[in-house]
Amino acid sequence: MSSNAESKYRSARSFQRLLNPIMRRIPLQTVLETTGRTSGLPRPTPVGGRRVGDSFWLVSEFGERSQYVRNIKADPRVRVRIRGRWHTGTAHLMPEDDTAVRLRTLPRMNSASVRAIGAGLLTVRVDLDR
Repeated sequence: MSSNAESKYRSARSFQRLLNPIMRRIPLQTVLETTGRTSGLPRPTPVGGRRVGDSFWLVSEFGERSQYVRNIKADPRVRVRIRGRWHTGTAHLMPEDDTAVRLRTLPRMNSASVRAIGAGLLTVRVDLDR
C-alpha cells in the first residue's frame, strides 16, 4: 500500500472509530452486521449501499483491509439493516466488479466519500434471504 493510501487509511480509521458508534444507532442508517472472526460477536458497521431486488450492493473503501471484509471472509453470513428493517443474507466479495461503475449506481453522497477516501476498493454483494 502506498504511503498516500496508508495515510488515508489511518485518517479514515480514526474518524470512523469516533463516528461509527453514533451512526449505527441512527434508526434509518444502513448497517452491515458481520460476525467477529476472533470474538464471534456481532460487529455492526454503518455502510452506504443499495438494495437491488434480492441483493444489497456496497463498495468497501479499503477492500480486504476493512475489518468487515475480513469478517466476511471468515463467515459470509451477515445481516443488513435497510430502512430500519433487518435482513439476513450471504455476502460475496466481488473483486472482478468495476467499482467505478458500481459507485455510480449507489447513493451519491456515500459514493463520493468512498471515491475520495478509499484505496483498494472492493465490491460486496449480499444475497438476501427470502
